[in-house]
Amino acid sequence: MAKADLSLLAFAFMEYDRRGWDMPAVHVRIYEWLQRTDTARNRVLRVFRGVGKSTALGVRNAWKFRQTPGHQLLVQGADDDLTDDISRDTLAIIRGNDLTQGLLQEPAGVRHWWTNDGYALTARTPQLRGRGILSRVTGNRADEIQNDVVEVAKNVETVEARTKLRKRLSEQSFILKPGGSKLWVGTPHTHDSIYDDLIEAGAEVLHIPLFASQTRHEAAGKPRKVLAFTGEVHADGVWVFVGIGKAAKLLEPGKDYAVKGQAVLLREPTTALVDVCTGNAWPERFNRAEMLERRRECATINYWDQQYQLEAKPLAESRLDPDRMQPYEVEPTWRSQNGQMTMWLGGVQIVAASCRWDPSSGKLKSDVSALAVVLQDDSGRRYLHRMQALTGDEVEFADDGKTVNGGQVHQLCDVVQALRLPRVTIETNGIGGFSPAVLKGALKQRRLVCGVATQHSTVLKNKRILEAWEPLLLAEGQLWAHTGVLDGPLVAQMRDWNPAVQNQPDDYLDAGGGALTETPERVMRAIAPQDADRIPTVQRSDSWRPNSGVHQIELEAGIVD
Repeated sequence: MAKADLSLLAFAFMEYDRRGWDMPAVHVRIYEWLQRTDTARNRVLRVFRGVGKSTALGVRNAWKFRQTPGHQLLVQGADDDLTDDISRDTLAIIRGNDLTQGLLQEPAGVRHWWTNDGYALTARTPQLRGRGILSRVTGNRADEIQNDVVEVAKNVETVEARTKLRKRLSEQSFILKPGGSKLWVGTPHTHDSIYDDLIEAGAEVLHIPLFASQTRHEAAGKPRKVLAFTGEVHADGVWVFVGIGKAAKLLEPGKDYAVKGQAVLLREPTTALVDVCTGNAWPERFNRAEMLERRRECATINYWDQQYQLEAKPLAESRLDPDRMQPYEVEPTWRSQNGQMTMWLGGVQIVAASCRWDPSSGKLKSDVSALAVVLQDDSGRRYLHRMQALTGDEVEFADDGKTVNGGQVHQLCDVVQALRLPRVTIETNGIGGFSPAVLKGALKQRRLVCGVATQHSTVLKNKRILEAWEPLLLAEGQLWAHTGVLDGPLVAQMRDWNPAVQNQPDDYLDAGGGALTETPERVMRAIAPQDADRIPTVQRSDSWRPNSGVHQIELEAGIVD
């Protein structure tokens, strides 16, 4: 039989038979996909933990070296030791399989070796070379690069670490020969996963979570007995997990619950978190006893979602989960009713607003000059409407040296005018000490009557961020966010934020926290019919009554405890 006539799946069946193994259906999927996409520039094999990827890659590599004399492969992992596993598996198969015996140029080391045919073609560069992603590989050349678990917890923990990893991976472009291919294998370890980047860029992908469908019911205050789920029910049935970590349970079908249509009927109601799963990718190996132990070994639900369901999430559960914010996309409108101007978000009346500005110089390597606007309805629900960076110098003047025509304060005035904000509070820690004066000048020039308040905080930043955000996030339906905010940098900061780390990107969190916790200013005001189109001015009244007159104000906030 000619070498080219032997399919990867046929070779794999022969190898499994030699070892006395039965091939699971999930491995058939992997081998068929690996051969079908063999020449693709980028491909991502995203599979759950424990699927046997090292075995599959070893079989595939042995087959590839048999089929393609001179094929050069660079294997990279998170460190040197991880790449050794792939090399050892490949060597063992080549030495043990009747179809590949005698293929190796002996003696063969673990981290680099040749086949006999390959050595004759390219004696200068090994056919297989295994190195960690942080090791030096410049000067190497490869027809294929296998990135096996290059993303692990320790190298994606921070923004800086993820940036360093991406830089290292980008250097592979200088190693790969024209027409070469890259294979990426692993599970996501962060919300900002390299695998998502590759898939979005058009890579071929095989995505195999442990369960084809997972329907989550969050912990609730009211006991539930009926739990709906999605997904097709297979021969392995419906899996009902309760809780996570040491106290996790896997309910027993027929005893603890019954299935009726697309619903689980619990014998005993529960208030705990419940995952209803269907479609186990390998039920023979990952049976109920095994999965109960694995569920208990997962300290957080994020870890379970990452390693078994392949969801790109932070490894640890975030204290500030952005998914708890309710999205909306409408912009405010204003109505004149009975001599009063009122603000509306769709059918919801907005009664108050707060605006927080945490200034920055806008120069390279400085903190972000963050602006946050929060609206509030008469039920106390908060709407995070704006979250943006003010850029450039704090203020820019025209040629006359007096007229403000640019800079951060000019951008802020645009927001004040667009949203008719009654007050801006400025964080005066650091550079913000000079900002109130220049903002008041810009507002006066634009004829915008808006209060300017200042606040100097003595509370540790992480403490005030946590105290501002966490209660609202945990109170279901109390915090909403505009889709423009959700599409911006705030979400990444929330997912990355660690209350135990002092120096981390948190400018938007700090500004947003300030806007969420400060006492909001009433937006409703009395107007004359002929003045309905004027930009609102601030009215000041402790009772919030609209008939106390119109005043320009300066507010001085006290020290935050």
